[in-house]
Amino acid sequence: NNKTTTTTTTTTTMLAVAALTVLLSGQSALAFAPSRISNVLQSKDHRAVRKPSSGPLYLGDFFNFGKKEEEPEASLTDTVTDEEPEDEGFYDEDDPIEKIFGVFFGKKEKEPMGMKRFGQERFPEQYPAVLDEWADPVEEDDAEMASIRPLLKNTNLETRKLRLIYDANRDGWDPAVFHSKVDKQSGCVVLCTTRAGIKCGGYNPKGWVGYGEARGSIAAFLFILGGKYAKDGAPAIKLRKVGGPGLAQMDLPESGPQFSPDALVIAMDQGNSRAARSKLGSYYERLPDGTNSLFGKDAGVQLKDLKVYNGVYEEGEYIPFTDAEPFALY
Repeated sequence: NNKTTTTTTTTTTMLAVAALTVLLSGQSALAFAPSRISNVLQSKDHRAVRKPSSGPLYLGDFFNFGKKEEEPEASLTDTVTDEEPEDEGFYDEDDPIEKIFGVFFGKKEKEPMGMKRFGQERFPEQYPAVLDEWADPVEEDDAEMASIRPLLKNTNLETRKLRLIYDANRDGWDPAVFHSKVDKQSGCVVLCTTRAGIKCGGYNPKGWVGYGEARGSIAAFLFILGGKYAKDGAPAIKLRKVGGPGLAQMDLPESGPQFSPDALVIAMDQGNSRAARSKLGSYYERLPDGTNSLFGKDAGVQLKDLKVYNGVYEEGEYIPFTDAEPFALY
């Protein structure tokens, strides 16, 4: 009848709410599995005392409250072993979201069906640049390479040998020459020095191809070597890409390196080829004190030198990002 149906629905709802409450409070999910509760032990004042038992937890357990089992199962303490779960440390017992999903779908596995999960260790450049970790030295680095090596932590160039592929003073301050040296060379580091002595630049994870497209990457960053912004012994300060990966690099064949439309632009215009300008905040982070230019109080400066480094790839080795990316979302 209607009264019985209402009572059953109310009981089911209360059980579901109580189950989520138990999970969020940090208690074991097994403690609330109704079909795993052993026979009720009655105390002298007839209050029920329930004891949890072991065994898997199923979705139907929440709707089988009160049903007796034919045979009692072993207690939780009887089944404890010294063996550690295969994925120990991968499933977070303190994460309420993982607990809730774990009830219905089981604990998260490190390699479900033998497939490795997507993660920062396998794909470091799918994540923003790290700000408080620094790459270890590489023996083959010269002095200038060694100065930028720490910045390459969690990038595709972290442990790869570097080589100088473009030097404006050696090769010429010209966009056509620039692209002839850097196009289809994968990720690169731009390093420039202003006439005032500021050493700064940026990391372009996807390099250039010279097709006139905007290349996006959440792993791109700008930097200033040394100076007042490098705190606590850090070799530099890094400024992350903001607002998503889009427009990290403007790959224009008529221009030199250009990080976003305005963050760091070295256009190499005829008659003013050493000019550089910077406006932070729209696409890359501002400096900690709110300064919105890599060059301090100056929005535009003249450069003393400009260099580009990339990684060394063995003959036949796959070189990533050497073509256009018309549908790239990262």
